[in-house]
Amino acid sequence: MDISFKSTKLEKEFNEGKRLIKTHGSRRAKVIKVRLAELRAASSLYDFWPPKTGPGRCHELTGSREGQLSVDLDHPYRLIFVPNHEPIPSKSDGGLDWKQVIAIMITGIEDTHE
Repeated sequence: MDISFKSTKLEKEFNEGKRLIKTHGSRRAKVIKVRLAELRAASSLYDFWPPKTGPGRCHELTGSREGQLSVDLDHPYRLIFVPNHEPIPSKSDGGLDWKQVIAIMITGIEDTHE
């Protein structure tokens, strides 16, 4: 899957190992690297469709975060991203078509429970 970032600053943070560790600590940085590798290796977001989602628990967010997805990092933090398509692939029922999502944009790391 193709991965882009919301900002140049965020891209640098994720792609420079020392900066990633400084910002998030070594434990979370390690998990972030694993999640990015898993996402890059996927042919589409469907590779993460529940129940195939594995330890990352990829899922669509709801409420004020509708349109965003997340994968678990270290509790309670999650890697937040959105499909990077125009228009966003959707099924006939209006839901996200995970099979057609082949590009995502990482928007950040957050505790979505706050």
